[in-house]
Amino acid sequence: MSELFDKGLKVRRELLGDEYVDKAFSEATSLTEDFQTMITEFCWGSVWAREGFPRKYRSIVNLALLTALDRPNEFRMHVRVALKNGLTPEDIREILLQCAAYAGVPAAFDSFLIVKEVLEEMEGESPAT
Repeated sequence: MSELFDKGLKVRRELLGDEYVDKAFSEATSLTEDFQTMITEFCWGSVWAREGFPRKYRSIVNLALLTALDRPNEFRMHVRVALKNGLTPEDIREILLQCAAYAGVPAAFDSFLIVKEVLEEMEGESPAT
């Protein structure tokens, strides 16, 4: 693979965990394997690995955009990333209140439900997860 892939894979593993990343690659098919490579290189290697904008801020942007775009699957994953990047549940609440004002109450409502579910899931996980 490329240097950009390696850089992206490192960041992706740091933020999502080995289990999540390994599952994404092991479940890739001939239809989706190029997509896994692309998101690893572009999203994680080219964007998330950039200097000059802290990961915490990237998480804020992602949560707001994914709420506004109504992308619940990606939002769910990025709630975990945001918490790993230092955001608190209170920070996430404020992001979603801002989204309610500018992207719509229904979008923010759905995201609040997902945050609640993720936090409950995380409470039941072992500390090593």
